[in-house]
Amino acid sequence: MIQQQSELKVADNSGARKLMCIRVMRAGNAYYASIGDEVLAVVKEALPNMAIKKSDIVRAVVVRTRSTQRRGTGMSIRFDDNAAVLLSPDSNNPRGTRVFGPIARELREKNFTKIVSLAPEVL
Repeated sequence: MIQQQSELKVADNSGARKLMCIRVMRAGNAYYASIGDEVLAVVKEALPNMAIKKSDIVRAVVVRTRSTQRRGTGMSIRFDDNAAVLLSPDSNNPRGTRVFGPIARELREKNFTKIVSLAPEVL
């Protein structure tokens, strides 16, 4: 579960390295984001000479969480870190051209098919 002030790794090559969640973008007053939910985040660490700079406010989708998520089949899934992929401002397409590390299958159900196709492993 991702909430305000949660630190996230960036799982793509957009230039950002660490994010801090500042708002969960769900209906109503949602406090937590899980896999496949969008968050508004601020860039805390970035590579030099890239399009994304430190202190930029970006949209991102959560692709991995440390908290256990239960699936409808009864199986539960958990990752080693909290990670997100940056989204372009106008659509649900990723800003980067590559996605690093495994991602969860729940992203396909939430119409992030471009991220799923770029990922090396879908769990």
